[in-house]
Amino acid sequence: MDTAVTAAGPQGPAADAPVLEARGIVKRFGHVEALRGADFTVGRAEVVALIGDNGAGKSTLIKTLSGVHAPDQGEIRIGGRPVVFSSPVDSRRAGVETVYQDLAVADDLSVAANLYLGREILRAGLLGRLGLLDKRAMRHGATSALGELGVRIPRVTTPISMLSGGQRQCVAVARAIIWATNVVILDEPTAALGVVQTERVLDVIRRARDAGMSVVLVSHNMPQVLDIADRIEVLRLGRRAARFRADEVTTDDLVAAMTGALTVGMENS
Repeated sequence: MDTAVTAAGPQGPAADAPVLEARGIVKRFGHVEALRGADFTVGRAEVVALIGDNGAGKSTLIKTLSGVHAPDQGEIRIGGRPVVFSSPVDSRRAGVETVYQDLAVADDLSVAANLYLGREILRAGLLGRLGLLDKRAMRHGATSALGELGVRIPRVTTPISMLSGGQRQCVAVARAIIWATNVVILDEPTAALGVVQTERVLDVIRRARDAGMSVVLVSHNMPQVLDIADRIEVLRLGRRAARFRADEVTTDDLVAAMTGALTVGMENS
């Protein structure tokens, strides 16, 4: 294979297997054990919220799933097949896209250029071989994709720096959704947004889920988690402490699971 993503066996992904799964992930930084056998599961076409108190290991887990950190022990599976990520590039090649809080958008480039950043379309023929971009095709593709996701911006030629915080976040989320084939991981996507901007980002997430995409939402906002997630997995002290159907729990239940006060629904990971 031309990528460090490797899979066990020649068979394709099992239809009933989780689209993304972490099994017994251990990650150490010197003497600090950030993950202590963490498990995590994402099914097809669902929004899974990953919650936990500060220091629970959420950031380390998503960075491990995104190829930033290599696990010291444990296994990551895509569609039921074990994979090894040597870098974030490998994770993206496996269909996992991640949006961190800093967004990683290029302020001086247009919306269309940001959506195709690193995946630019070249002109046909000799001009393409010389490295000339097909900007018209990218503008058309960006307009179509953003329209399907309900992202409202002035024009795809508008520089990112001219957009509001909510619009910038929507563009970053949309870029991940457009290119992901398996899972989109969103790290606190509405943390710095107002009510209206937050709802627009959440609407993009709902549309992605309804279109068949799997979404991982990392958030401290419990009411928001209960509103948008299908399932919730709780991380505590580097391990999965509990998992719930979102329509079967309350905010108090989630807080109790995060602090270790709740035993109903708890799991040994």
